[in-house]
Amino acid sequence: MLDSYRLRSVCTLPFVCHKKINTVGNSNADVPLADPGMYQLDITLRRGQSLAARDRGGTSDPYVKFKIGRKEVFRSKTIHKNLNPVWEEKACILVDHLREPLYIKVFDYDFGLQDDFMGSAFLDLTQLELNRSTDVTLTLKDPHYPDHDLGIILLSVILTPKEGEPRDVTMLRRKSWKRSSKFQTQSLRLSDQHRKSHLWRGIVSITLIEGRDLKAMDSNGLSDPYVKFRLGHQKYKSKIIPKTLNPQWREQFDFHLYEERGGIIDITAWDRDAGKRDDFIGRCQVDLSSLSREQTHKLELQLEEGEGHLVLLVTLTASATVSISDLSVHSLEDQKERGEILKRYSPLRIFNNIKDVGFLQVKVIRAEGLMAADVTGKSDPFCVVELNNDRLLTHTVYKNLSPEWNKVFTFNIKDIHSVLEVTVYDEDRDRSADFLGRVAIPLLSIQNGEQKAYVLKNKQLTGPTKGVIYLEIDVIFNAVKASLRTLIPKEQKYIEEENRLSKQLLLRNFVRTKRCVMVLVNAAYYVNSCFDWDSPPRSLAAFVLFLFVVWNFELYMIPLLLLSLLTWNYFLIISGKDNRQRDTVVEDMLEDEEEEDDKDDKDGEKKGFINKIYAIQEVCVSVQNILDDVASFGERIKNTFNWTVPFLSWLAIIALCVFTVTLYFIPLRYIVLVWGINKFTKKLRSPYAIDNNELLDFLSRVPSDVQVVQYQELKPDHSHSPYKRKKNTLG
Repeated sequence: MLDSYRLRSVCTLPFVCHKKINTVGNSNADVPLADPGMYQLDITLRRGQSLAARDRGGTSDPYVKFKIGRKEVFRSKTIHKNLNPVWEEKACILVDHLREPLYIKVFDYDFGLQDDFMGSAFLDLTQLELNRSTDVTLTLKDPHYPDHDLGIILLSVILTPKEGEPRDVTMLRRKSWKRSSKFQTQSLRLSDQHRKSHLWRGIVSITLIEGRDLKAMDSNGLSDPYVKFRLGHQKYKSKIIPKTLNPQWREQFDFHLYEERGGIIDITAWDRDAGKRDDFIGRCQVDLSSLSREQTHKLELQLEEGEGHLVLLVTLTASATVSISDLSVHSLEDQKERGEILKRYSPLRIFNNIKDVGFLQVKVIRAEGLMAADVTGKSDPFCVVELNNDRLLTHTVYKNLSPEWNKVFTFNIKDIHSVLEVTVYDEDRDRSADFLGRVAIPLLSIQNGEQKAYVLKNKQLTGPTKGVIYLEIDVIFNAVKASLRTLIPKEQKYIEEENRLSKQLLLRNFVRTKRCVMVLVNAAYYVNSCFDWDSPPRSLAAFVLFLFVVWNFELYMIPLLLLSLLTWNYFLIISGKDNRQRDTVVEDMLEDEEEEDDKDDKDGEKKGFINKIYAIQEVCVSVQNILDDVASFGERIKNTFNWTVPFLSWLAIIALCVFTVTLYFIPLRYIVLVWGINKFTKKLRSPYAIDNNELLDFLSRVPSDVQVVQYQELKPDHSHSPYKRKKNTLG
């Protein structure tokens, strides 16, 4: 039975030299396969020779995976641009029996793309000599092209029989972060004695300004360039600038800095090619250890293996207040520290660090009734708490469907319109973590200091899954800073899942766009009916109103009309005559899309050939995204006037009041003159400023109808709570 093999532990150890190799010894080929004793397999991955070239430059970036019984037990580091790599890495694997051979696979690492297969080989464990170091040379082969010479891999292995359970040592599992849109996580355990710890030491703010004299990769003598950044497991991809060798990006994003001495940012430039693999333009690196902190550095980087330069602005700043602590030790319980936080975000401190909008504290207390992910009927749950690109984890509670974490997380808020996401996963020793449930909570909807039970939702946040999670959240923020932040571009989430082609998603976006267009069509029909005198009283009233408005029209009446509409809806809501209806159409479509996603996950391998039709798929995805953008734009305007987010509607009222007063007292020519001077001199005053549109930035904070459904809080069913049942039993 395949599952009878269990990986007890995998450890990566620093390299130490072998003793002199002695190949004399007894083979374990005669050892009975049913031997219940454990074996320790110590492997030293030494080097590769004459490996296959998979990159355009005639080289590869090889790394090696070890698998036993279809389970990955080790992954080596990547050696860049080398067909004769030297690893000298050790792996220690404890196995129950020797039935399953060791499967070695070599890949070429491609940043942001699917890694290329470079060959594989098997090592029969039954043929190894016990207690002896053996050098092994494995010839790499491709099952589809058995005649191809793919090079060799050299290993040293020692197989040792072990009695009983292994001694209690600390093991560190090396697991790869898969380059896919699905979340993968490394196992992270928090020490109970480590009361408070900052998980990153600083922030690296990067502004990608422009490219100069890039290499032409297309037949028209131009390129469609974009840039990828990587710092550790953090990644960012810029937008694509079509048909240019001197692109202007003006994009800003942040990375977390985990190492005190800095790190290396890998930067690659690419040319987008529809229907085939993107072309490599060049690469460069930024050594953060050579940059001084709290200072903006302008860097002009020469692209290696290509042509041209990239211009960046890089700023290293001290870490924001992001921490993990036990429930007994946290900021807001200390009155002195709470007072300092309230003072920091008081209305009087508007211009003190304008990017620091507020403070968020999340208490992750416990969960109940979680889904059983293991064959034992239990799970090993842990929580991931995310705010934009800040991500923190709890410890794992093993074999429990009602875990208690009692951890407190603190974050600095850069945008009050951000959404807090808390996701529960089941830790799996042999593969990536299993999804158990998720909640998404807009910061503006949080009620401070209230412990609430949130029903866990599915991955798409469209419906409930099994279990609830108990959270207590506090938000403290400066309203003026938050309002100003609304008018600048929204922070891009660089680990966000990319859109993929979906029939249901395409249909949903089409229906949403059609609904927005039909509002305009119906309005046009209504106006036309007034012209046709279908209803004489209505047409007469419209005619009188038309004469009055045209005769007395002033420009300030436009924002005044919008202000009146907002005010009218506000009084309807507070008087209990709320005309907002739950969008059941969108909810039904989201449920259908969830069913299709589940089916796609199961049939993904069978339909893999469809994904090779890249050109058609790209066009369909583009249409799908355009429909989503158009529909979201209309829905966000509607939700602004519907007071879906009161903070934003009040902000709109203030802005419309200012516009009305300004247009009433100041002649239009002066307003246009000031606007034009600002536009013409903006680049002169701030050459590297990021272009933005304040109105679009405001609307980007208003949720669309889909997001409204996703952020809806579901009511928990307390009849299934084990705590409730326990209380009833005691009663």
